[in-house]
Amino acid sequence: MLTRNRTSRIYPGADETVDVLVVGGGGAGLAAAIEAAESGARVVLLEKNDAPGGSTSWSIGSVSASQTPHQRAQGIDDTPQAHWEDMPGFAGDLAPRDNDALRRVLCDAMPDTFQWLLDSGIRFMGPMPEPPHRVPRMHNVLPNSRSFIYHLTRRAKRAGVEIRVRARVVELVMEDHAVKGVLFEVNGAKKRIDARGGVILAAGDFTNSPELKARFMGRQEAKVAAVNPTATGDGQHMAERCGARIVNGDLALGPEVRFIAPAKENFVRRLPPWRSLAAVMQWSMRHLPDAILRPFLMKFLTTALAPAFGLFEDGAILVNARGERFGDETDRPAYRLPDQPNGVGYIVLDGRIAERYSAWPHFVSTAPGVAYAYLADYRRNRPDVYREANSVEALAAATGMDANALAASVTSFAGPNALSRAPFIALGPVRAVFVHAEGGLMVDEQHRVLDADNERIAGLFAAGSTGQGGLLLKGHGHHLAWAFASGRRAGRFAAKRAREGAGAVRKAAIA
Repeated sequence: MLTRNRTSRIYPGADETVDVLVVGGGGAGLAAAIEAAESGARVVLLEKNDAPGGSTSWSIGSVSASQTPHQRAQGIDDTPQAHWEDMPGFAGDLAPRDNDALRRVLCDAMPDTFQWLLDSGIRFMGPMPEPPHRVPRMHNVLPNSRSFIYHLTRRAKRAGVEIRVRARVVELVMEDHAVKGVLFEVNGAKKRIDARGGVILAAGDFTNSPELKARFMGRQEAKVAAVNPTATGDGQHMAERCGARIVNGDLALGPEVRFIAPAKENFVRRLPPWRSLAAVMQWSMRHLPDAILRPFLMKFLTTALAPAFGLFEDGAILVNARGERFGDETDRPAYRLPDQPNGVGYIVLDGRIAERYSAWPHFVSTAPGVAYAYLADYRRNRPDVYREANSVEALAAATGMDANALAASVTSFAGPNALSRAPFIALGPVRAVFVHAEGGLMVDEQHRVLDADNERIAGLFAAGSTGQGGLLLKGHGHHLAWAFASGRRAGRFAAKRAREGAGAVRKAAIA
């Protein structure tokens, strides 16, 4: 049997029907699938990649919450209301664009959601202070962000969730003004799954969608890649075709300059996310002296972080792979990097700057609540992005740059900040990236997707970045907090809709 949706497209009949269908296997999708399954629903989760993970697995791993056991252990008295009041401080002038109701949903949900993460086997260090939070609320996962996916995948499977990987959803099926299911591709075949309770879109943001970035941000932004290369806005694209709308699409963290990721992951990223190991790390961070703990933290810190803007203010220059300066380093250099050869650049500094960035308060990079990295940490932990020489000519040879071009770039900076004192150092390659985008589908307080008239699109839910709904999530730990909180809630509401639908069918049959 063939059916048509509101755009008169012809679709095949469903190959199968489940209670709840989740699109995307990151933190939000796994949380939605778990909650729906533990509510009694039959759940299928479709993930286009080879394994679950999403942007959650690329993150540093911070979660901000109030009323946590970690806060109580430090004698911190905190409330969701205080959390709600403090969050606009991160948004600054953008605060009027925030969705106050969804911010309330997030802050109210986080105490229970944080405990839910602990119950899933995930462990944290902290909480860490981060003004304008009035008290420490930022908790960092141990041993790394893969712990979220490892433990939530295990919990999902225990709950009976069927996780199908390499299954790319390509379209939402809409009949009688309601989303009934999806079309997806797997092993070269296209199939249809329907869902009684609804489809939950948890497919991440659109930081790697040139089309959406060009539309909402600009042509130059469209050239900038994403930290997560598979964050292609699939959920936003599909939902728009059903009448949904994207809000705050012009807002994002980025473009920003970041060091390239190591070709080989360091041992901290390879640590297994076992609870026993996380417990040992928790104890170590409370009891070991910094002299022992800091070298371990540096293995984590100097992976693919952003260089401090102060480097450029103090005279460091940014050159391309040929050794040419290509603009004012203090004027949005990340916007010009994509136009350079291979889209990369190098930060060049001299002995004066090197000495300055060897101790507090002048650091090369920082990870929230963990530690600061100085130049010596990059020399020790990232030799792939650190080159040092006693002359500009030797530095050019070490990096493969044109010696004349690099010499001209170095001498172009006159005055007290001129680069003139050996040794000369090149940090890089660096590239321009988007870390995450704020542009998500408009949703109501039950995570149901809304159309241009603020009417619900029946059968369609969205969570995480896909269903951010205008909520502003600046400040470390809020994006992951929203992923888990909104995912859990969307899963519960979709499961409830499936139960109510089944009850209505039973009553009709009896009548």
